[in-house]
Amino acid sequence: MSEKLRIKWELFIVLFIFLGGFIMGGCSGKRPSDIGMSNNRLHPCPETPNCVSSYAADRKASIHPLQYTGDRIQAKNRLKQIILKEPRATLITETDDYLHIEFKSLIFRFVDDVEFYFPDNESIVHVRSASRVGYSDLGINKKRIEHIRQRFEK
Repeated sequence: MSEKLRIKWELFIVLFIFLGGFIMGGCSGKRPSDIGMSNNRLHPCPETPNCVSSYAADRKASIHPLQYTGDRIQAKNRLKQIILKEPRATLITETDDYLHIEFKSLIFRFVDDVEFYFPDNESIVHVRSASRVGYSDLGINKKRIEHIRQRFEK
C-alpha cells in the first residue's frame, strides 16, 4: 500500500470515528432545566414548534390530556408499562403523580423529553413532549403522544 493511500485511509478512519461519536451522542443535548413540575403543572412549551402540551393554549402546541377510568396508581403503572415497551424509551424520574421519559431517535440519537402528570381527583393525565435540540420536530412529538394515547385508552 502506498504512503498516500495509507494516509487517506487513516484520515477516513479518524473522520468515521469522529462522525460516529457525533451521531451516537452529539445530538442528544443537555437535559433541560424546565423538566418537572412547577405550581402543580408541567412547564410550558418553548416558542419553537417542537413541543406539545396538554396545557398549551396555542393550537399548534396543544394536545388533549390522556383519559382513564379507575385508580390513578393503576393507570400510571399501566401507562409506564406501555411506554417502556416503546423502542429507545428510558424512564428518568417517577413519583406518585409524575413520569419523565426520554426517547432517543434511531439514527441521530436526538432526545425528546416526555412527561406525564396525574393530578389528584381527576381521571386525566397531562402530557408534555418536547425535543431537546433543533427547531422543528416534523410532528414527531404529537405523533408519539397520539400513539401512546391509542394504546393507553383502549
